[in-house]
This record gives sequence, structure tokens and C-alpha cells, in this order.
Amino acid sequence: MTIFERTKEISKKKGYSLQKVAKDAGLGINSIYKWKTQNPQIDKVESVANVLGVTVDYLLGKTEKEEPMNNTRDMEVEEALNSVRMYQGKPISDAQRETMKGIIRAYLDAQDKNE
Repeated sequence: MTIFERTKEISKKKGYSLQKVAKDAGLGINSIYKWKTQNPQIDKVESVANVLGVTVDYLLGKTEKEEPMNNTRDMEVEEALNSVRMYQGKPISDAQRETMKGIIRAYLDAQDKNE
């Protein structure tokens, strides 16, 4: 799925037209439509992501998680997991990723209690 398609999909899901999203993001009213054929500048993607309440990574297709991180701990966990793409030569599954997320959170919580 392209950045345009993801933007269109999430906009529709939230009940917004692409023109409204562009306007709210401080872009030209038809700017997002240009994303069909042109790669947008990252600051424009960030503005649109903020309006839609999703991550830039989601719009870029790097993650399926739409919602931005809601706290520093979640960002730390995601950062740790992003460094682990494979285990024993095989890509990690979504289930393994969720398990590791729980382990990392528990570890970080334990570290906080020891401080």
C-alpha cells in the first residue's frame, strides 16, 4: 500500500476528506493527491500524521500500528524491538514481537523499582 493509499484509507476511516486533512495539516487543498505520483517531504507527512492521529511510520508503511506512542515507556520498548528483526536467522513473528514487548516492559518496570 502506498503512502497515498494509507492516507486515504485512514482519512476515510476517521470521516475526513483528503482536502480537509490537507487543510488542517497546513498544506494546499489538493496536495495529498499529488502523493499518488510524487514522494512527499517528510515534514508534510508528519503534519498529516498529526492531523490523523497516526504515526509517520504507519503512513510510510513501516508498521501496521496506527496509534502514536502514548508515553515514553512505549517508545523505549518500540526502540528496543526495532533493533530485533530476526532471531536464529528467521524473521520474528508478530506473536514473538508481542511476547518480547511484554518482557521488555517488565524488565524496564523492574529497573524503575530498583532505582
